[in-house]
Amino acid sequence: MRLHPRLCCACLNLLHARVWIPDTEEVWKSAELTKDYKQGDASLQLLLEDGANLGYKLDPKMTNLPYLRNPDILVGENDLTALSYLHEPAVLHNLKVRFIDSKLIYTYCGIVLVAINPYETLPIYGTDIINAYSGQNMGDMDPHIFAVAEEAYKQMARDERNQSIIVSGESGAGKTVSAKYAMRYFATVSGSASEANVEEKVLASNPIMEAIGNAKTTRNDNSSRFGKYIEIGFDSRYRIIGANMRTYLLEKSRVVFQADEERNYHIFYQLCASSHLPEFKTLRLSSANDFLYTRQGRSPVIDGVDDTKELCTTRNAFTLLGINESYQMGLFQVLAAILHLGNVEIKDKDADSSLIAPNNRHLTAFCELVGVTYQDMAQWLCHRKLKTATETYIKPLPRLQATNARDALSKHIYAKLFNWIVEHVNKALITNIKQHSFIGVLDIYGFETFEINSFEQFCINYANEKLQQQFNMHVFKLEQEEYMKEQIPWTLIDFYDNQPCINLIEAKMGILDLLDEECKMPKGSDDSWAQKLYNTHLKTCSLFQKPRMSNRAFIIQHFADKVEYQCEGFLEKNKDTVNEEQINVLKASKFDLLVELFQDELKATSPTGQVPGTGGRTRLSIKPDKSREASSKEHKKTVGCQFRNSLQMLMETLNATTPHYVRCIKPNDFKLAFSFDPKRAVQQLRACGVLETIRISAAGFPSRWTYQEFFSRYRVLMKQKDVLPDKKLTCKNVLEKLVQDQDKYQFGKTKIFFRAGQVAYLEKLRADKLRAACIRIQKTIRCWLARKKYLRMRRAAITIQRFTRGYQARCLAKFLRRTQAATIIQKYQRMYVERKRYRQKQAAALAMQTILRAYLARQKYTALLREHKAVIVQKHVRGWLARCWYKRCLYSIVYLQCCIRRMRARRELKKLKIEARSVEHFKKLNKGMENKIMQLQRKIDEQNKENRSVNERLAGLESSYTAESERMRGELNRLRGVEEEAKNKANQVTSLLEELEKVKKELKATQQEKKTIEDWAQTYRNEMEKMVSELKDQNGLLKKEKDDLNRLIQEQSQQMTEKMARAIAEETQQLVTDLNEERSRYQNLLTEHLRLEEKYDDLKEDIALSLNVSKPGHRRTDSTHSSNESEYTYNSEYTELEEGSRASEDVTRGIDTSLTLKLQKRLTELEQEKQSLRNELENKEEQYQRARARDDAEFKKARGAELEYESLKRQELESENKKLKHNLAELRQSLLGNAATGAGAPGSPAYNVLLDQLNASCEELEVRKEEVLILRSQLVSQKEAMTHKDEKETMTEPSVFVEDVSKLKDADEIKQAYVGLKDTNRSPRFMHKHLEVSDLLSRLRSAAPDFHKLNEDGELWLVNQGLKETIRLLEHQLQTQRRTYDSEVESLRGELQNVKEENNRQQQLLAQNLQLPPEARIEASLQHEITRLTNENLDLMEQLEKQDRTIRKLKKQLKVYSKRIGEMGAVQAEGQTSPGQMVDEPIHPVNIPRREKDFQGMLEYKKEDELKLVKNLILELKPRGVAVNLIPGLPAYILFMCLRHADYVNDDQKVRTLLTSTINSIKKILKKRGDDFETVSFWLSNTCRFLHCLKQYSGDEAFMKHNTQRQNEHCLSNFDLAEYRQVISDLAIQIYQQLIKCMENILQPMIVSGMLEHETIQGVSGVKPTGLRKRTSSIADEGTYTLDSILRQLSAFHSTMCQHGTDPELIKQVVKQQFYIIGAVTLNNLLLRKDMCSWSKGMQIRYNVSQLEEWLRDKGLMMCGAKETLEPLIQAAQLLQVKKKTDEDAEAICSMCHALTTAQIVKVLNLYTPVNEFEERVSVAFIRTIQTRLRDRCESPQLLMDTKMIYPVTFPFNPSSLALETIQIPSSLNLMFLTRV
Repeated sequence: MRLHPRLCCACLNLLHARVWIPDTEEVWKSAELTKDYKQGDASLQLLLEDGANLGYKLDPKMTNLPYLRNPDILVGENDLTALSYLHEPAVLHNLKVRFIDSKLIYTYCGIVLVAINPYETLPIYGTDIINAYSGQNMGDMDPHIFAVAEEAYKQMARDERNQSIIVSGESGAGKTVSAKYAMRYFATVSGSASEANVEEKVLASNPIMEAIGNAKTTRNDNSSRFGKYIEIGFDSRYRIIGANMRTYLLEKSRVVFQADEERNYHIFYQLCASSHLPEFKTLRLSSANDFLYTRQGRSPVIDGVDDTKELCTTRNAFTLLGINESYQMGLFQVLAAILHLGNVEIKDKDADSSLIAPNNRHLTAFCELVGVTYQDMAQWLCHRKLKTATETYIKPLPRLQATNARDALSKHIYAKLFNWIVEHVNKALITNIKQHSFIGVLDIYGFETFEINSFEQFCINYANEKLQQQFNMHVFKLEQEEYMKEQIPWTLIDFYDNQPCINLIEAKMGILDLLDEECKMPKGSDDSWAQKLYNTHLKTCSLFQKPRMSNRAFIIQHFADKVEYQCEGFLEKNKDTVNEEQINVLKASKFDLLVELFQDELKATSPTGQVPGTGGRTRLSIKPDKSREASSKEHKKTVGCQFRNSLQMLMETLNATTPHYVRCIKPNDFKLAFSFDPKRAVQQLRACGVLETIRISAAGFPSRWTYQEFFSRYRVLMKQKDVLPDKKLTCKNVLEKLVQDQDKYQFGKTKIFFRAGQVAYLEKLRADKLRAACIRIQKTIRCWLARKKYLRMRRAAITIQRFTRGYQARCLAKFLRRTQAATIIQKYQRMYVERKRYRQKQAAALAMQTILRAYLARQKYTALLREHKAVIVQKHVRGWLARCWYKRCLYSIVYLQCCIRRMRARRELKKLKIEARSVEHFKKLNKGMENKIMQLQRKIDEQNKENRSVNERLAGLESSYTAESERMRGELNRLRGVEEEAKNKANQVTSLLEELEKVKKELKATQQEKKTIEDWAQTYRNEMEKMVSELKDQNGLLKKEKDDLNRLIQEQSQQMTEKMARAIAEETQQLVTDLNEERSRYQNLLTEHLRLEEKYDDLKEDIALSLNVSKPGHRRTDSTHSSNESEYTYNSEYTELEEGSRASEDVTRGIDTSLTLKLQKRLTELEQEKQSLRNELENKEEQYQRARARDDAEFKKARGAELEYESLKRQELESENKKLKHNLAELRQSLLGNAATGAGAPGSPAYNVLLDQLNASCEELEVRKEEVLILRSQLVSQKEAMTHKDEKETMTEPSVFVEDVSKLKDADEIKQAYVGLKDTNRSPRFMHKHLEVSDLLSRLRSAAPDFHKLNEDGELWLVNQGLKETIRLLEHQLQTQRRTYDSEVESLRGELQNVKEENNRQQQLLAQNLQLPPEARIEASLQHEITRLTNENLDLMEQLEKQDRTIRKLKKQLKVYSKRIGEMGAVQAEGQTSPGQMVDEPIHPVNIPRREKDFQGMLEYKKEDELKLVKNLILELKPRGVAVNLIPGLPAYILFMCLRHADYVNDDQKVRTLLTSTINSIKKILKKRGDDFETVSFWLSNTCRFLHCLKQYSGDEAFMKHNTQRQNEHCLSNFDLAEYRQVISDLAIQIYQQLIKCMENILQPMIVSGMLEHETIQGVSGVKPTGLRKRTSSIADEGTYTLDSILRQLSAFHSTMCQHGTDPELIKQVVKQQFYIIGAVTLNNLLLRKDMCSWSKGMQIRYNVSQLEEWLRDKGLMMCGAKETLEPLIQAAQLLQVKKKTDEDAEAICSMCHALTTAQIVKVLNLYTPVNEFEERVSVAFIRTIQTRLRDRCESPQLLMDTKMIYPVTFPFNPSSLALETIQIPSSLNLMFLTRV
């Protein structure tokens, strides 16, 4: 167990080994070796966990080497014996890790369950947890008190040996709670053998015993101050029948004294808190602080506890146990008297006497409550009677002794009351049924040691010594049995034997013997007793010691620790003296209950033979001894003697049973939740024997492995050549190579035994091998990854190079192309530049030349002009001078000549006036003028040419300068008139030059203005462009805002739509959920109803068997009638059954009337609740139907267009009717006109006209009938118009006639129908109706050859009259149709208005769509159009189907008419009878072929054959033969066909008896063979098929949609079986639940083994070391269930249901329920098994789930919802595999595990256990993070899933296409008495 040289050699190298070293604060501290240890080293170099270095000194004389620490994968194991190193620090650390980190309070230590009090309520004790542990092996589940209880219960049933559960521990460690949960487990699992609810009574005893025996201490708020041993009795079927309680060591001193922060017993505070109640006014109680016995601890209130409510619980428990109100008030009266007695004040009278003040109110209250006299009680409280041999005298008592006597009396009364309550509790728990076995639960105190230890601690530790001895012997015995079983050489294990300590206490002259002897001494004292102890044992016994500083104490070396006891008070407590006179006063009380408490103890013996005893602090019950003396002598026995005897009896009881041990540990003294104090824990571990168990185990071979487990775990240490077919031999060979020292292990028959530490060594080798393998795998993988990365990089580099080189080449080509292009561009650019430059230079040169030449020309022109002007000036001057001279000369000459010429002119004037009138003169004058004009013209032309040249020159100048052009133009104008105005032009030159300058100035000003205007325009343009850009930007922003607003509106609209859709979906889901809940409640009520029925039947059978009552002529039948079925039972046979039931009920009532009334009341309540649920379901279905009808009405309103079309058709019909009327009138005239001429003979024109008209009329009538039928069917479907009853009858009579005719089968039926029709026509109601046209036609065709012969009997007149009647009838119908048309028009107008409203609504919708974006608008319009087209298509298809049906009907009608015409013609030809004779005389079916009659799908049976039918078809039918050879659901079809016949003959009694017999027979066969899945599946399928048949052929339109015409003809016609359909539906629900239970019973043993334990993927998860309690092996041995077993079973279930013809929807529901059970059971076991919560197990689970999903996929059941039921399991498996370190991991886990509750997530994380060293544990901080993130979840706190939950089942209507008339009954069913109809 400690470091040893051999171990060092085995371990090879201890460097970095982890060890445990002692520590004063933490007891043990972990450290790591930093230097290898060599033998002989004086110290060890250690590194502590906090990083500090430490030198640990070693004592060379002692082997005080530190303990080695276990590998991390072994830390946190369920069983401490699974640890490789078994020692105190390993045990303490393992418990601490489980308690603090994993929040696990239970741990196995071999056969001991260690329970640590969490001081917090944990959700691990519910009914679901009990069900999970029920039936499980103890090692398969996590440690739990329920596992110990289940093991005890299982061993009791298996070994038929009584069991004991011993619960021990300190006060506050949780002993009482553990014992309470163990009893609750037994009560829940086993139930009770009767209806007396014994298990409830057993549990009800707990609050009573806690109230009177528990109190608050400094260590515990509900500390049990007594020990108790409860025997729970079981019958032969292991059901609870009763219980018995024994109590030990009641702490009576607490009644009169409490330490600080403690309380008296709870019952006192409960009474004080309830003193305000009216019934407690007489007790005169008040607050607890007002009484001495309840205020000494100064802590009257416990936080979180309401004493008033606790008293109510206590009183209810009293009532349940049969203690009535009067007894309860009596008990409370005694308890109140004790409180008042404690307040009685005793005063000193003198030094040796005392007194009580007169009229003391508390003593008065005490005397009134207990019924004694005040004087007597006051007298004997202060005095004592002494008896001597000769006389008796009374001695007064001092105040102190009187006070002690008062307190002793209080303690004695309370002890008597306690025993009385225990006795009556035992009476209530006793039963008269024979007890077969029992399980005892011992709740007893643990080892106690305080600063001051007295007689109480001595007795407690004495009892623990005895229990520890028994425990050691039991452990030693188990070890020896294990070694012998495995044939291991047995060597004596040295273990601590505490027999010497027990002898020191109880042997002759032992401590108790000396104490009793000293008590008998007259002057005995504690000091003298102490001296006797010193003298007797100090030198003779090493376990007895004397303290150094005291002579009134002694020390005993107990198994747990040394304890020093103070001798003071030992003698007084051992004597337990009470003043006999006080007892006599109480015995003389008028209070009956008090007298009963103090009566003779033999008379007060409990029914189990137990006798209450007395004691100082104890109260025990022992069996009576016949040789015992009277009670007066018994009263003188000491407490020590009584306790020794009772303890001996307890040990005998325990030795006669198989013990199970529960050791409760108190983790801290401050009641802090999940706080662990190592010092306190180690003290209790040493005291309770856990470490002794470890030591015994470690002394031998503590680690034990089966060969298969060893091979599976350490297969990695073996080479391939070492693996042999024999696993045992393989393990031996490998182990011999791995461990050289053969003393370290032993080979047993089935196991390998290892010494302590060897498993750790093997784990180290395995970890090293795995680490090396991991390194190699990592090396290979890293190499592969690196090479893969290299190749990927190489490929990437090559690719990059290829692309780079290509890019570079492309860049080069591009560069070359660009260079070439640039060269060309440069060439052309340079050429352009040079050409431009050249052109600029050329233009400049030309401009310069032009300007220069123009300048020179202008200069030359100016010089020439000046010269020319000078010449002109000279010329003009010289000419003026010459003219002046000439003028003067000429003036004179002219004056002279004028005078002469004037005279001549006057003469000539006269001549000219005369000549002027002549033409010749004018011609002469004109010739001269013409010449002169020609000259002038030439001159003008020359001047024009000159002007043109000048104008050209001016035009050239004008192009350069505008001013010059103006001047040149002016000059040109001047030159044009140069000859005429030469003088004037010379004077204008100067003015023209001035004007030119002025024009130049204006040109410059204009150019400047132009430039200014251009600058302003450019500025304005820029400003405008800027403004436009700003406006564009603003426009863009506005568009963006518009788009954003549109998008926002669209998003809001979409959100609103989604919100509405989500709200509708949620509301729908809520409605569906509510409906499912209602269905579930209803089906649960059906289950409860069935269970009560079965229990009722069982009770009747038990009563009948017990009484052996058998009446003559009475036949016993199982009463399986439900409340619904009994309403329909009227058969005499069932009346007889009812009478038998009444008789049995009378017998039952005589035995247990209250039980019968309770059952009847419960049955009535269930019926009422069932009826209310049914009504509620019907209301919901009606609401659904109304909603559906509203939808249909709205849909039909949209068909107004069809009605318009129909109105048009009606108009066409009216026109056709007019045409028909015209034809008939023509026919009548033709007949009347030719009547006398014989034109009516065959072949004559009249005859032909008549035939043509009749044929045309027939055709028109056929067309009209067809259209009327179509119109009428459409009008009926619309449910509008045709409201007037008479008109409706008129319109529907032809179609009714057509339909009736179409149903006729043969010629006989047609003839009979025809005769009946003629009778009807002759009746008064139909007197005015016309003859059939076909009848008239047949008569005409069968007439005589002669027209006169035809008319001999007045037939022609009859024809005429018939046609008149026909015409009148048609007119009447036309008027009727017109009125109908008017009414229809009104209705159509209303419809049109509706259509208009709909159109308006559509327009509004269109307007709304137009406001949408284009995409949404298009989508909405498309959706609307698709909807409209779909509706139109549906309507058209519906019309097409109706037209097809009408065509088929008319074709059939045509055939019938043809046949009728032929038959009537033949009959008329034979008999030549009139229509009247045809009616009166019978029709003989001569020469008419008959068809074979078709079967109607009915089976006829006689009433007396009903029992035979039920027997052969239900009770004795073998499902396998029917399912394999016959059609599915054949029994259901046969039963329904029989039912159809009973309905056909209108026999209501036959219908009722058949249905009732069927239901009862199905129940009977299911009760008989309810465990057979095939039978239950077969009858579930047939019951559903029978239910579907009742619906399909019920005549209800909702169920007839898929029927054929033939099937509709087979509908039930006389009875409405809707109520029976509900009864059969309830029966189907019961069968379904029975099927689920049967299936669950088959699957339950397979699930855990196949889904969790079996390794589907071999080698993934290794088996960790296990402790003493072996778990189920995960290796697939022979007989072990695997996943394939589950899949095969599921396939078998599925194939069986398919063979039986079960509805596919029902199969889906069954599969969903199957997968829910698999997922729930697997997840529950995962949550309760720490060894299953690992990464590898998560992978196994996910693989198994994938296999289940593959199975679903193969069967086509992926959409049935089964996969969703596995979601919690899938998420749990994912949770085991995901990373669990960072906050991101926590967030991922919270989002992933939505199907798991917070409690389940935290539980999985707490249970997560690494299987290998490479895995890491989940840190506490991470779990806290998960809890914080999941804090806001609203979910159930339940940890486990409800495996008993059954989804509510529904039976969707599934009509059958099988025609009933085609069903053949096989002879194998022995139903020959059935006749097909």
